[in-house]
Amino acid sequence: QVQLVESGGGLVQPGGSLRLSCGASGSIFRIAVLDWYRQAPGKERDLVAHITTAGRTNYADSVKGRFTISRDNAENTVYLQMNNLRPEDTAVYYCKMTYLGMDYWGKGILVTVSS
Repeated sequence: QVQLVESGGGLVQPGGSLRLSCGASGSIFRIAVLDWYRQAPGKERDLVAHITTAGRTNYADSVKGRFTISRDNAENTVYLQMNNLRPEDTAVYYCKMTYLGMDYWGKGILVTVSS
């Protein structure tokens, strides 16, 4: 059974930084595609960042130049470095792992950007 656990969220002031981590159990991590999503109150869950098994990345336009996704296959962990945070980045952030058409989700972690 694959389990994903996010950490690193919390309260940060506008302009600040946070690094989210998502640790995964199981042996498929290194051959899975990884994503970070977020869901703000009253809104749909949206894709924030994507990384392939080869390390290629894509980002939502709203976070380009501010957020960086990375993966450490030795540690079974995917990261989301978030810089220059804005109040509109406030949301619950979820990591997702996709392998052979199956999606595995973490439970999410809250990021609040406020002064």
